[in-house]
Amino acid sequence: MSKPTIGDQELGLLHYLSDHQSASVGEVAAGFGEPRGLARSTVLTMMERLRSKGYLKRRQLKGMYRYSTATGPGEAMRSAVGSFVEKTLSGSVSPFVAWMSERAKVSDTELAELEALVVQLQSKRKEP
Repeated sequence: MSKPTIGDQELGLLHYLSDHQSASVGEVAAGFGEPRGLARSTVLTMMERLRSKGYLKRRQLKGMYRYSTATGPGEAMRSAVGSFVEKTLSGSVSPFVAWMSERAKVSDTELAELEALVVQLQSKRKEP
């Protein structure tokens, strides 16, 4: 069963926590929330929602909860992209690929990654 989807702000929080290993609500509120104008209570709510969705875990250390990612931000990003493709693009990646081709700001590294993905997709189609 796939995990519930997450929003942009939650994805940003996951990235922040993945860069900061383990952090308290106060630390996340100061480092992530304040620059974005988010109250400590909002950050706590986001963190608890992410925990209930299975993206964060917490442990008590010296009377304080420390939060860390239960999964990498890559899994959360894949989930967010999958949700976007299914809900917004009705399951078709063609509009996304068309947008990328028109964007014309694809780096050599990104292009190589895309080419590798196409090869991988083609090999999957040939499997019985």
